[in-house]
Amino acid sequence: MSLIPFGEADVKLQGSDVTVVGVSRMVKEAIAAADVLSSEGISIEVIDPRTLVPLDMETIVSSVKKTGRLVTAEDCIKTAGVGAEIIARTMEVAMGYIEEVQRIACPGVPAPFSPPLQDAYMPGKNAIVETVKKMMGRSLAS
Repeated sequence: MSLIPFGEADVKLQGSDVTVVGVSRMVKEAIAAADVLSSEGISIEVIDPRTLVPLDMETIVSSVKKTGRLVTAEDCIKTAGVGAEIIARTMEVAMGYIEEVQRIACPGVPAPFSPPLQDAYMPGKNAIVETVKKMMGRSLAS
């Protein structure tokens, strides 16, 4: 059994156009989005922070300096979420490298109980694909 290094993010996929930091379940969704986007010539780097305290900012900032774009993806509400913290901390040290940032999160309402409403409430692969395409100036119809 190997132990996960505490405080070390894992770069799940190397990419050059956009950095996507996925939190928890959203790592899997980001990897699925990367497959869709790669078929359209968009390369995303997917980072799994694995721990939030401590947060491996060195890995995130290094990736953002390479790509110039940052998307955070979480399945919590957007207000005061971990995505906001990751973006704020990245901006503090890499502002001159960043062209654009976006957050993907749940709407700021209580989570619904109904399975169909839960599907609409929770962000996933499609939200990441749409956000990255907009960042890259691509039409969603393409």
